[in-house]
Amino acid sequence: QVQLVESGGGLAQPGGSLGLSCAVSGSIFSINYMAWYRQIPGNQRELVAVINSDAGTNYADSVKGRFTISRDSARNTVVYLQMNSLKPEDTAVYYCNAYVHTSQRLWGQFWGQGTQVTVSS
Repeated sequence: QVQLVESGGGLAQPGGSLGLSCAVSGSIFSINYMAWYRQIPGNQRELVAVINSDAGTNYADSVKGRFTISRDSARNTVVYLQMNSLKPEDTAVYYCNAYVHTSQRLWGQFWGQGTQVTVSS
């Protein structure tokens, strides 16, 4: 079993900042990539940012220059999302995602439970 537990999020004013973190635990052999997605009710879940095992990153155009994804270099099982210059359109439920090579040598995608981010004055 693999678990992803998110923390952070909440309410911020436009132009403000929030940080999210996600810890991966369980039967893990290695983690290929970790990512953050977000979803607005009625819309498809969209990729926000991804970081691979070599620390390479990629961002959605809508968040480039404002959001930063990073991994805990020591344990490599925690991913962060620093969100700056927040806009009302960043309001969504944010989900952590990881592509994991389990201890049973199986690959699988795993998701966190989601955390609400609301940007409003």
